[in-house]
Amino acid sequence: MSGRPLQLEKVSRSFGPVEVLRELSLTISRGEFVAVVGPSGCGKTTLLNLLSGYDQPSSGSIERDGQVRMVYQQDGLFPWLTVAENIALGLRHLKNKSEQERQTNDLVGLIRLEGFERHYPHQLSGGMRQRVELARALACESDILLLDEPFSSLDYLTRLRLRQELARLLDERPRTVALVTHDIEEAAQLADRVIVLSERPAQIRYELGIAAARPRDLTHPEVVRAVHRILTEMGIEHDHEKAAGYQAAG
Repeated sequence: MSGRPLQLEKVSRSFGPVEVLRELSLTISRGEFVAVVGPSGCGKTTLLNLLSGYDQPSSGSIERDGQVRMVYQQDGLFPWLTVAENIALGLRHLKNKSEQERQTNDLVGLIRLEGFERHYPHQLSGGMRQRVELARALACESDILLLDEPFSSLDYLTRLRLRQELARLLDERPRTVALVTHDIEEAAQLADRVIVLSERPAQIRYELGIAAARPRDLTHPEVVRAVHRILTEMGIEHDHEKAAGYQAAG
């Protein structure tokens, strides 16, 4: 395998007369965690679909080296299967049943859901279901993990906890990761590199590398610096500071 599992070269994507992406070039290195942020409707999910192979570019080229697994905003758990059975779906490549059971138990422990193996999705909280979804994704023989707003439907405190969980899980089972998110804090906490897209038709407006080790606290200087810089590049920081000033004055 190459050291660059995902490469886009001058990729454009249009849907009829609507141009969504324009000559976008991006390389993601093996083991790198890249987050993509940008204005609503700029084409972030379109980019993820192109990376996954679910969609094809109108022009340009995409090279993909490795197996891909995608995790969406809403978990894709099968409601008629238990936690253990849902996770075991990711281990179907293992022919030895005892080894499959052992690895399922390891993954249940990894996401800290011991005692919930026989529970069904409707018996779990949203955060617990998303942890099961992540465990199933990490169980697969995939090299590349694509995350489409995986925590956006959860409350704020649960999102904070799951960011820490994701960082820990990836430390245990490394993957090349591309995350699409509206949450600037999430991008700054999790990613090695943040890609800021422009308005549609989207191009890369800015790239920011974050060297601090994961997991990172929200108050970590690198996270604070990254959030400030990303908001500035998106033209939001001035409005954010002005709003804070109004609140202080009130």
